[in-house]
Amino acid sequence: MKLHCIQHVPFEGPANIGDWAENQGWKVSGTHLYRQENLPDHDDLDWLVVMGGPMNIYEEKEYPWLAAEKKFIEKAIARDKIVIGICLGAQLIADVLGGPVVRNRYKEIGWFPIRLRPEGAESAAFKGFPARFQALHWHGDTFSLPPGAAMLAESKACLAQAFSFNGGRVLALQFHLESSMESVSALVENCSDELVDGEYIQSADAILEKKENFSTIRDSMRLLLENMKKAF
Repeated sequence: MKLHCIQHVPFEGPANIGDWAENQGWKVSGTHLYRQENLPDHDDLDWLVVMGGPMNIYEEKEYPWLAAEKKFIEKAIARDKIVIGICLGAQLIADVLGGPVVRNRYKEIGWFPIRLRPEGAESAAFKGFPARFQALHWHGDTFSLPPGAAMLAESKACLAQAFSFNGGRVLALQFHLESSMESVSALVENCSDELVDGEYIQSADAILEKKENFSTIRDSMRLLLENMKKAF
């Protein structure tokens, strides 16, 4: 199997996802759009993972590669690829499917629990997950549910946390399970200006000191990916 990752900034890579895929013996490749790298042919991938980033989906003037990326994601979905979007990646998927992306009421940064909706509890991706589980968050925008999609999860600060599409082959996650201690340390280093006072914003120390949470989300990410592998 071939997993391809689209990366928008150097400090938000596949982390736990890449580790899992390599342990499966899969071929793992990537396009670093911030380096102006070209996207691959769709025949050269089975799974597409679209990572996060500090930019917004509507900033095509500042990041002109967003337009080509959206078309690439749309074609991957049309060709029945497994497509997983994380944070910005989830918002890009929502956008190409017709779900508007807007500013959320709250910025949500730090460790906050996810609650599965009934559709999520019954989904292939979240099989074996508890009704409530820990996740890392780092976002200010949110997506609306695209036509034909199913909303799977929510949090107190953001009611749109995950959706599936195309029978579950497409999965959008607003939250982070892929993050490792190293990747979050890099995120904190590069985006510390966002760690201001807020009802749902934690400090850098509060985020990084929860070492046990990194093991928890790593195991959750592995379970989700195993579920997707078995289902499709």
